[in-house]
Amino acid sequence: MSIAQTFLGLLEAGPRHGYDLKRAYDERFSHARPLHYGQVYATLSRLLKNGLVEIDAVEPGEGPERKRYAITKAGVTDVRRWLTQPERPDLYLQNTLYTKVVLALLTGRSAADVLDIQQAEHLRAMRELTRRKADGDLADQLICDHALFHLEADLRWLELTAARLDDLAAKMRAAGTHRATDGERGEVIR
Repeated sequence: MSIAQTFLGLLEAGPRHGYDLKRAYDERFSHARPLHYGQVYATLSRLLKNGLVEIDAVEPGEGPERKRYAITKAGVTDVRRWLTQPERPDLYLQNTLYTKVVLALLTGRSAADVLDIQQAEHLRAMRELTRRKADGDLADQLICDHALFHLEADLRWLELTAARLDDLAAKMRAAGTHRATDGERGEVIR
């Protein structure tokens, strides 16, 4: 997620202080990992430098002066462009879980155990998201649904991979034997 564009979108409703942006961001977009204040002010500094926000007011406070930020016309254009650009689908073609399964097979460990452990973790996460969804507002329900659908797809992959482990192991053994034989002659066949 782009923190900068999210801040710009939040600022379109009206000028805000940095701590107000952090609170709004944390409430709507980052329940699990709230932003650090350093991220907030570094992002605002970058947006200011790039002309996407401006300082609307400076108010005295008990500590440092409090700056209120407003979006500029360039910032509105930037967030509009960002909102109309489609996100590139993440194809997960080489993820960590796939790597673990292959390495387990290559090292003689149980790939089925890797899959079982991961399935249990996915189910735990799904239970937690289902509880959060039941207790949440519509925004929580939508984000939980998004995550749940991804976890369901992962579970289908885990089950399919478990059903194909013997075939995958046999193909890997055959490929390893074939390469070793060809390597003796100094040739590598791919």
